[in-house]
Amino acid sequence: MRTYPLTLAAALAATVLLTGCSDDKSGGDDVKNADRPSDSACALGDMGVEVGAATAPAAGDTGTVTVTLTNKGAQCTLKGFPGVDLLADDKTTSVLPDEGAKPQSLTLGKGGTTSFTITYVRSEAGSAESLDVHKASFTLPGDSRTAHELTWSYGAVDWTDDQKPSVSGFETSGD
Repeated sequence: MRTYPLTLAAALAATVLLTGCSDDKSGGDDVKNADRPSDSACALGDMGVEVGAATAPAAGDTGTVTVTLTNKGAQCTLKGFPGVDLLADDKTTSVLPDEGAKPQSLTLGKGGTTSFTITYVRSEAGSAESLDVHKASFTLPGDSRTAHELTWSYGAVDWTDDQKPSVSGFETSGD
């Protein structure tokens, strides 16, 4: 079989073009602002973030921290749970989803909002069963390389087996 130089050159050019393609959505502004398919993961950089809390006033009380996200980019999808970590001086601990919660898929158009809630029980600062949290961070499913940090001013968190904090799934907001 004989290979023609033009056919070989065309095949080589196609190979070079295809290997240069990437579906990475974490690139520069051109990639970030490009229209994404409707099922693409939401990027934290495209979200407005607001945090509200119903703090636990004393040890043994339950508190909640609600994070509201507003999509400022193209339509995107959240599939699963937010990744939440609590950071203390010498330790970072991941928060698990609420017991019995099922991961869902939620599509957000531009301007769409959603929220999730971290539920915790306040503990005595410095106790052996507490985590003296100073910061919390979260990521979105499909965008685990970008984290948003927030200052934790809600007291020590109980870290016993039956009182560990949990995170809800994404909930629809608004109408």
